[in-house]
Amino acid sequence: MNTFIEWLSQPWPWYVAGPMIGLTVPALLIIGNKSFGISSSLRHVCAICIPAGIPFFNYNWKKETWNLIFVLGILIGGFVATTFISNPDEIVIAADTQQELAALGITDFSGLMPADIFSWENVFTAKGLLFFVFGGFLVGFGTRYAGGCTSGHAIMGISALQWPSLIATIFFMLGGFLMTHVIMEPLMKLVGF
Repeated sequence: MNTFIEWLSQPWPWYVAGPMIGLTVPALLIIGNKSFGISSSLRHVCAICIPAGIPFFNYNWKKETWNLIFVLGILIGGFVATTFISNPDEIVIAADTQQELAALGITDFSGLMPADIFSWENVFTAKGLLFFVFGGFLVGFGTRYAGGCTSGHAIMGISALQWPSLIATIFFMLGGFLMTHVIMEPLMKLVGF
């Protein structure tokens, strides 16, 4: 059992993790003609909690209970992985990436996410407001505007040969490159990072 947990706690190579994610799509289609996606679960939760007076939330959400269970499994799996079987080794980040992040004031690479940004102390600061509240709003708006999230479009949509998913994925990538290489540095300076 210890050998299994040691194996499970190590980073998996792309040629193992990638096909496992890729095989999720045909498995869902074959088992129950279901589409893979995460952001749609928020709509299902809202449909459960909000009275049916809003047309967008007035649909048979019970048909999508499997999606809510899937997302709950992701949350539980993430908790179990980080609490019980996390890799104790330091996260390996390329030296060039560390230098670029250090120029932006990000120097703590001890955890899965940089503690310089993702900490409770930062939540109620201008930086936290920008990153977590405004950034979260933009992600939510973009997800709704694009008709789905990155996993839904890039994994499910492209594999189903959906043209809108290819376009959405291209623009997800372009947005990430633009933010990383053009907008992020001036934005970090603006909020005093």
